[in-house]
Amino acid sequence: MVVDHKEHNLANAERTHFGFQDVAREEKTGLVRTVFDSVAPRYDLMNDLMSGGAHRLWKAALIDWLRPTAQMHLLDVAGGTGDVAFGFRKAGGAKVTICDINEQMVSHGRDRAVDRGLLQGIDWCVGDAEHLPMPDRSVDAYTIAFGLRNVTDPQNALFEACRVLKPGGRFLCLEFSHVVLPWLAQLYDRYSFSVLPQLGHWIGKDREAYQYLAESIRKFPPQEELASMMQNSGLELVSWRNLTGGVVAIHSGWRL
Repeated sequence: MVVDHKEHNLANAERTHFGFQDVAREEKTGLVRTVFDSVAPRYDLMNDLMSGGAHRLWKAALIDWLRPTAQMHLLDVAGGTGDVAFGFRKAGGAKVTICDINEQMVSHGRDRAVDRGLLQGIDWCVGDAEHLPMPDRSVDAYTIAFGLRNVTDPQNALFEACRVLKPGGRFLCLEFSHVVLPWLAQLYDRYSFSVLPQLGHWIGKDREAYQYLAESIRKFPPQEELASMMQNSGLELVSWRNLTGGVVAIHSGWRL
């Protein structure tokens, strides 16, 4: 059963999590913006270092499952520095609109697009995943890669995704998830809370930001729960694929 958007908002608690911290809901957006203001200049380098380059394979898998066409208009939310958008265009997608709440990430992404000569078919805007600056039923596909866990209320973001999708439109979320292999889970925990913050200190120049990123992964819903949230928003035919033993997962849903 789909829960009404307004009823969900009324049911929300006054507080939420920012990593392992308990904060007022109205504070989280500003705290997340501060994190990404800090990491924006080194975001791409840190992604390569943190994942050993695997994030490129994960994003390629996202694009492959999306199957872009020459008629498809994609909205890429939390599109940051443009990786998914660039991959979409390279795979034959028509138009992509990138929406990110962080102005510095959008600015960095625009610069990357100019450097690559990608001046056509990509629009950039600053906006909140919970209040998208897009009309109802206006896009053929919606992607969000490594961004949903940073949203204050992911369920609201899913309602918005369903709102802006055309009937027959596709939703895809690529996100860090819950590791399904016990031996890998132990290694991953050790890496996340020891190596990752240290890399953030040495390369990203902000240990606390990468400590938050590690904590935010652990607070994100597991695969089955996210699938239920998607169904609750009105998306149908929901499924997911685990990558790298569940270190990340891609969730898919359709607006029918």
